[in-house]
Formats: sequence, structure tokens, C-alpha cells
Amino acid sequence: MAESTMGTRQKALAINLDPASYGTFAEIGGGQEVARWFFSVGAAAGTVAKTISAYDMTVSDALYGHTERYVSRQRLEAMLEYEFRKLLERLSVKRGDSTRFFVFANTVATASYRHPGKGRGWLGIRFQRTAREDPSDIIIHAHLLDSAVGRQQEALGTLGVNLLYGALFQGHDAAGLITTLMDDLSRERIDIDMIKLSGPAFAGLDNRTTSLMLVERGLTDAAMLSGRGEVVQPSEILYNKPILVQRGSFRPATKLTVDLLNRALDQFTQHPHLAGQRPVVLAEMTLRSLEPGSDADHRDFLARAEILAALGVDVLISRFEPYYELAEYLAAYTDKPIGLAVGMPTIRQIADERYYTDLPGGVLESAGRLFKRSVTMYVYPTRDPVSGDIISVERAAIPTPWHHLRNLLLDMGRVEPIRRYDETLLTIQTPDVLRKIESGDPSWEEMVPRTVADIIKAKHLFGWGSASQMSSQPAALPA
Repeated sequence: MAESTMGTRQKALAINLDPASYGTFAEIGGGQEVARWFFSVGAAAGTVAKTISAYDMTVSDALYGHTERYVSRQRLEAMLEYEFRKLLERLSVKRGDSTRFFVFANTVATASYRHPGKGRGWLGIRFQRTAREDPSDIIIHAHLLDSAVGRQQEALGTLGVNLLYGALFQGHDAAGLITTLMDDLSRERIDIDMIKLSGPAFAGLDNRTTSLMLVERGLTDAAMLSGRGEVVQPSEILYNKPILVQRGSFRPATKLTVDLLNRALDQFTQHPHLAGQRPVVLAEMTLRSLEPGSDADHRDFLARAEILAALGVDVLISRFEPYYELAEYLAAYTDKPIGLAVGMPTIRQIADERYYTDLPGGVLESAGRLFKRSVTMYVYPTRDPVSGDIISVERAAIPTPWHHLRNLLLDMGRVEPIRRYDETLLTIQTPDVLRKIESGDPSWEEMVPRTVADIIKAKHLFGWGSASQMSSQPAALPA
């Protein structure tokens, strides 16, 4: 039977019948949902060296060390480290020459009587591709979306079998591994918002690319990269923090881009509910342009993410379209204020009914969903290309009757004009900068921060330094 059609039972049995694979299952919180599969299908003696569920916190700490949070990446990594070391200590001499050892671990909080609702947890595997090889790791974070605890446990078991099967039989193929994670599952049941692969099985792999794949293939709505360029689970950065976010293509980030964000940050930090807490500063860009037929690719997105990281900004890569989808996503991680740093085109888009044909309430429903929480929009002005006048959000032409909605949001303080801005930057348009880069017009360097220009030239991004440009340059005179 083809691998793409293998069910959970078939995968578990295939692992049990593989004479080379042997390992430990360590599961905390959600029960022995993954290990149970390998016992129920038969032939478990060929695969299972040990199962353990250190459910009691004191017992867990005695084995894996103390931790502040038991459902965390730190606890999962400690489990993998401890159990793999013990596995090798006990079995390496006896079977190390013929066995590829593995440890599967998870630490999960499913729904309970005290905490009904969605579950979440960390799952991981440390494994050898071949006997005696240094181990590789796969770590994922998943949300369990079923309403019933039994269904969450069932989904957890299936996901764990998929992860173990993918590591042992598809570890050479990151794309195939990601796809197989959702076999016998759906987005209504599971959301996987982080994956990290490391070790010799994934030598040369860029984990930022795997994060893009999660979003591109619909396993999650958004993935996150820290300002250091590292793959992170969103709650590690966003949990209970005030958040200022700027949407854009950032292709490339310009001086206007940076000034807009900095001036919005100046005003957002004066929000009365921040109480001096430093907000997370976030750049969000959509992966929808990676749909079939687009000219963008993974390298292009990673180039933008690298530039934003150099500017010290965390990056959210999403599938969101209307702003309310972004606001609702962020509000799931924090009760603190959320700020949106935007330009004038966004205000016009919010009042354009064409964007909300799927909402029964149209523009009004969209605005209600966007601003129902502590969300404030900070709006940078623009310069009219014909008259040269500066147009702020108060003066912008908004179609009737939606100018009343704009005025209401201004009166309520949910929309604030950015007052301190650099007039000299208002003529900068990202598409113009990109065209200048591609055509070899050096004036683009004056439109972007020096750091951005240096990265673009050093890595030949966005078409800079192409063969056509180089051939158009005057030939050097002989010495």
C-alpha cells in the first residue's frame, strides 16, 4: 500500500515490524496515547524498550530536573536528553551495532474538568537514522482543537504515530515529513504552529523554510521567527505581552517602513494600559503570495525575514487577509493592548466592502471584530501625488457613509493619526524601490536603512547585481 494512504494502525505496525528500530516512549499529561497504539497493533516487543509517564510533578522533576512550566519546550528537551542517554547506557553494548535507537516524548495538557477547552502540547523524537549515528531531533508544538477530551487524546495518539513514522521512514524529506503529520487528521482537530529539525539527518536544512511549509500547506495559520532569526512557538514571545504589529510586504523594508513603526511605537508606549511594559514589536507578512502562479518563493520570504531580523523585529508569517483575522489571532495570546501600525491605504481598505463579501455584516462586522478588544490603529500620513499635500487619516477621502465610521473610531481613540513623522520619507514607495534595485538604479540605497542596503548587496537580494545589470555597467578602462 502506498505510504500516502497508510493509516495510523498500519504505520504503528510497520514500525513494530521494523527490526532495526527500538526505543522509549515517555509521555506526560495526555496519558500514554502514543505508546498505546504500539501495544494495540501487536508485535510491540520489537519496538518498545520502555514506556513511562512521569505524571507527578515531583517524580518528573526527579527524573528530568526542575522546570517552571511542565508543558514547555524546556521540559520536552530534558525528557529527550535524559531518556536517550539512559537508553544508550543500557542497550548500546548489547544491540548498538544493529539498532537505530529512538526516544519519543511528549508533554501535553488536554482538556479537563478544571480547564475545559482546547489542549496544547510539545511532542518530539530523538532518533538515529542508522546504528551508531549521532542522533537527530524533531520537535513540534500542537494545539488540540477537539471539544471533548477523549477526542483530543485520540488526535494526540495519531499525531504521535505520524511523527514517529515520519522520522524513521521519511526523515530525509522535510516536505514529506510535514505532510505526513496530518495523516488521518484535519485542521479542525490539530494545529501545528512550530516545527524544528536538527542533527545529521537534517544537515543543511533551514528551519525557517520548514516554518514556511507549515503555513503554506495549511497546518497552521501563522508561524513565528524571533528577532534573532530563530524558529519559535508564538506564545514564547507573545504570551501576555502588549503587541505592536506592522503588516507589509517588506520587499524591501524602507526608511518609511522603519519610521512608521518607530513613530507608532512612540505613541503605543503611551497607552494607559501598558503601565510601562515594553511591547513586542512584530512584522507580519502573508504567505498567500506563495499560492500557485505566484513569482515569490521561499528564498524571497526568508530574505525579507532576515532583513527584519537585522532590524531587531520579530516576524510573523501568516495566511491572514483582513486585519480582524490578525487581531483575533494575536488576542488569543494576550489580554494586553494590541497596536496596529498602518499607512493610509489600509484605512481605505477597511472601508471597502469588496474585502468583506464573506461576512454577513460586511464592513460593520469587520470593524466590530477588529476593534472589539483593546486594539488601536496608528495611521501614518501620505502625500498626494498630484497636489503634493500631506493627507492624514482625519482628512482622507472615505466613501460615504463609511467616513462616519472613521470619525467614530477617531473619537473613541481606536484610530490615532501619527503626529511626529518625517515628511521627506512620504514619497518613498516600496514598489518603486524594488524597481530601482532590479534595474540597477543606485538611488534606491537612499530609500532604505544602511543595514538593509548592506544585506541586499551582500546577498544579491531582490535582483540586485543581476547579470543584466552587470552587463549594462560601463566597462572598466584599462590600467
